[in-house]
Amino acid sequence: MRVLVAIPHYANPNSGHEPAGQVHGSLSVDPTPRIEALTECISSLHELFNPARCLINHGRKRAEWIEQTNTCKIEIVVCTTHGLHLLGRLPVEPRYYRHHETNAEPLFLGFECHKVLRDALGGFDYYCYLEDDLILHDPWLFIKLRWFNAYVGDDKLLQPNRFEAGLNAPAAKTYVDGDLPDSETSSFQDVTDTPPLTAEVMGTRVLFQRTKNPHAGCFFLNERQMRHWTAQPWFLDRDVRFVGPLESAATLGIMRTFRVYRSAPANADFLEVQHFGTNYLNQICPPKAD
Repeated sequence: MRVLVAIPHYANPNSGHEPAGQVHGSLSVDPTPRIEALTECISSLHELFNPARCLINHGRKRAEWIEQTNTCKIEIVVCTTHGLHLLGRLPVEPRYYRHHETNAEPLFLGFECHKVLRDALGGFDYYCYLEDDLILHDPWLFIKLRWFNAYVGDDKLLQPNRFEAGLNAPAAKTYVDGDLPDSETSSFQDVTDTPPLTAEVMGTRVLFQRTKNPHAGCFFLNERQMRHWTAQPWFLDRDVRFVGPLESAATLGIMRTFRVYRSAPANADFLEVQHFGTNYLNQICPPKAD
């Protein structure tokens, strides 16, 4: 399996200011969290999907290569703009990703990633968009996605549940993309046009539901889905009506093209991705004492 991942990355720590109440960290005067996030993002992809694996054989006192049953060759493209990035400060060798520089407006950098994915059509089995602060942990992610679409068809897209984790918070793990008001997405999707789906997965019943909030900062499309999306009149139209440019690049196009599902809250960890840091966790108020 060949997988292409496009990551938008922008940082301007020399801007001299950090907007009050900012949600996105690209202008933070302290670049350290952004460096750590992108490092984990790239490292996790290679650790999970790079086919080079070995096993330490203690009896023979040597490391032996493992022949993989589900091989995956991954290519990562980091898209930047106007030279404003932190790639030179990553503890990750440049051979682990390809740098794609653009002249895009920073907020529209995600759409440059769409171009990268489109231009590579025919060379990969999966085409993926991943914000630079997301970390994957599931080596079976593409196996699950392939199973899901074989089960329900390519007109449906399974989005992961995005979470943050931290032991000092009221909850050790919090899923951050709960339902939005109907008005936020009803112009782009009808969540009532297809019913919930259930399946037996390794002896466990898993429920999949249409979601009122398809945003996860990422998407994973097989080749047939990517071709279908690029054939739509709205592909690369740079429509930013879903929240803003960053969220629209990650979500609006797929929401208009596919019936988007998530595994239900009780099965949220069936397919999930971690959001770096604790920005959302920090917004949760601890329970009041009696």
